[in-house]
Amino acid sequence: MNMRSWFLSLILLAPGVTWGQASIIVQQSLLAGFQYYPGKALGNEMKVGDALTLQREPSNPHNANAMIVFWSGQWLGYIPRKENSDVARQMDQGATVKARIVKMTAARNPWQRIAFEVYVDL
Repeated sequence: MNMRSWFLSLILLAPGVTWGQASIIVQQSLLAGFQYYPGKALGNEMKVGDALTLQREPSNPHNANAMIVFWSGQWLGYIPRKENSDVARQMDQGATVKARIVKMTAARNPWQRIAFEVYVDL
């Protein structure tokens, strides 16, 4: 039994849980490269819980597993290089991987301004 099937069997056995409400958090990360994209100007519009879109960028000359992070069509940055290989592999295999903002701060360090989680719905 694979991991998804195992989690699905747990959800189906849990009383009161309906299909589409459960998800598995794959990872939590801090947004990389925030200072190079328009995220700073969008900071007042974004909020915790907002959906993010992930897009593979296999032609990236610095990282073949590069994963771009978008908010409302605006390029915010990347999943950090040390944390992107599993998500990239899942997307390459056709998995629907989602993300959302879980924390926003006004930290001086741009790498600490947005935390997000990557998840899959069951």
